[in-house]
Amino acid sequence: MKLQIVVVEPDEARARLVIDSLSPLGHDVTVLGEVTGLARRLRDIAPDIVLIDMTNPSRDTLEEMALASGPLDRPVAFFVDRTSRDLTQQAIEAGVSAYVVDGLQPDRVAAVMDAAIARFRMFRRMRTELDTTRRALEERKLIDRAKGILMKARGIGEDDAYALLRKTAMDQGRKVADVAGALVTAAGLLS
Repeated sequence: MKLQIVVVEPDEARARLVIDSLSPLGHDVTVLGEVTGLARRLRDIAPDIVLIDMTNPSRDTLEEMALASGPLDRPVAFFVDRTSRDLTQQAIEAGVSAYVVDGLQPDRVAAVMDAAIARFRMFRRMRTELDTTRRALEERKLIDRAKGILMKARGIGEDDAYALLRKTAMDQGRKVADVAGALVTAAGLLS
């Protein structure tokens, strides 16, 4: 699979080593030597992965680079020569897919890149599942509140309240959670 790769590397010699290591794989590689305007440039390029090489990052630089490179939008691999426990933790919390200490070594770039892509995909899948679960839980709470309102207002049991919500949703071509939300909102306005 041919990838669009952006390498953020201010040192031209090191950038050339990375390009040479990726060339046999047939990927499109763009090197950005300046970090100024990185977020805009990455939006324009829309790479599949970003590889960032920093000799000795500061906390502020690391955070700015991680946010600019969109670690939640695409895999980001950081290569650093030195780090601290705090900086490593910050990089992981920012969503960086790979954080490699001991600098960018051309013979390891492809393997690190593959690992970063795999880790990114795994975390994206987990985020999607978590979002789906949260949404389902919120809908469940809303439906339970709506059932409680119907049970109190109509003097019916829980099963009958749910059946009424479900029938109304089917009649209106809406989701049960949407009908429940409208009922909860209306009940809030009337109380």
